[in-house]
Amino acid sequence: MKRLITATAFTLTALAAAPLAQAADSIRIAHVTGFTGPLSAYAEQLSVGLEMGFEYATDGSMEIEGRKIEIIDKDTQLDPARARSLVEEAYAEDDAQIVVGPVSSGVALATLPIAEQYERIIMPEGVADAITGADWNRYVFRVGRNSSQDAVSNAVALGEPGVCVATIAQDYAFGRDGVAAYKEAMEGQGGKVVHEEYLPTDATDFTAAAQRLFNALKDRDGCEQGKYIFAIWAGSANPLSRIQDLQPERFGIKLATGGNILPALVSYSEFPGMEGAGFYYFESPKNKINDWFVKEHFKRFDAAPDFFTAQGFSQAMAITAAIRKSKGSTDTEDLIKAFEGLVFETPKGKMILRDEDHQALQEMYHFRIKAEERDDWFADRTVTAGVPELVRTIAIDQMNIPIRNK
Repeated sequence: MKRLITATAFTLTALAAAPLAQAADSIRIAHVTGFTGPLSAYAEQLSVGLEMGFEYATDGSMEIEGRKIEIIDKDTQLDPARARSLVEEAYAEDDAQIVVGPVSSGVALATLPIAEQYERIIMPEGVADAITGADWNRYVFRVGRNSSQDAVSNAVALGEPGVCVATIAQDYAFGRDGVAAYKEAMEGQGGKVVHEEYLPTDATDFTAAAQRLFNALKDRDGCEQGKYIFAIWAGSANPLSRIQDLQPERFGIKLATGGNILPALVSYSEFPGMEGAGFYYFESPKNKINDWFVKEHFKRFDAAPDFFTAQGFSQAMAITAAIRKSKGSTDTEDLIKAFEGLVFETPKGKMILRDEDHQALQEMYHFRIKAEERDDWFADRTVTAGVPELVRTIAIDQMNIPIRNK
C-alpha cells in the first residue's frame, strides 16, 4: 500500500492519482515492518509516530525541501525471507531511498545485506546489538535504542558493588544480546550476574525457570546490596507475573525489568516499587516537542502516545534533519554524510547519531513503579496501571555504550 501524507489528517492518496512529476520527485520511504503477528502493536505505534513526526518536523506541509514525503507500507508478517524480498522490492521496484524497519530484531538482521547490496539507507527498528554491531554495514542507521542502551541504563539504575542478578530472557537475538550487554554493564557498575535463563520466544510456563532463578540467588553470599531477577522479554506473555506468584521476597529477591509499552505496563501494577530504566514514557520528558506530541496524540486518538510511537516520531525527525542537512538530496552518499554525527531533537530531547556505528545516543529514564488508576492511557477503558514514575533522567554521558561493529 502506498500513501502520500498530506497536512490534513494524513489523507490517503493513491500514487497513481499523483502527478507524475510530483511522484518522481517525492521522498520515498518504505516502512517494512511486522504489521501483523505478535509485534503488530509495536508496528502500528511506529507507523503513527512516523507520520506525526513528519508532520511536526515539516510544520504540517509534509514536504522536505519542497519534496513530498511518500510512505510505502509493507508487512513482513515477521518472516525473515518475506522481509528480505520486501526490502529488495522497495529498493528495486518502488525506488525507495530509505527503508524504515523491520521491528523484529531477527527479521531486521536478515534484511541488512539487502541495503548493502542496493547501496541504500536502512533504518532498522529492532533492538539487538548485532544490528549496529556484528552484522552492521555503512548503510545502517538506528534511531531506536539498542540492547546495550537498555542494559547499561538498567545497570546504571540498579548496579553497585554487592548487587547480584539472575536474568531471564527469550532465546533469540533480542534476549541474548540484551543479557550480554546487561552483564557487561552490571559488572562495570560493580555488580554481578550470577545466572542466565533463556526460554523460547513463545514460552508460557515459567515455573521451572523461576525455581532455577531462586536457587541461583537465595543462598548466595556477597549480595548485601540486593538480589534481583532481571527480565528481558517482548510480547504478550510475561514471566514476571508467574515469578511474583512464587513469592521471591521470601528469599529476599526483588524483580527488575526495563520499560515497555502501555498495555504491558498495566500488568506492572502487580509490582509496586519495582525499579528499572526505560526508553520512553509520555510523562517523563519535559520539552516542547514532547508537549506537542502528547497533546496532539490525545486529541487524535483520545489516548496516550506510547513507547514505539515516540520511536517512530524520532525516526521522522532524524530523516527530516538529514535531508535538510543534505540540502534536499536523497542520494545515498549525501545521506550518509548527513546522518553521521547528526544532532537532532525528538520527544526525548537531543539525540546524536554516532559516526562509528550509526547508533543514536539518547537519554534513558530510571523509573519506580507505582500502582495507580488511569483513565487517560487508553481511549476505551480505565485501568489500574503500573506507572513508571521518573526517578531520574540518565544522561547520554552517564552511559558507556559499547561500539560493537569492529
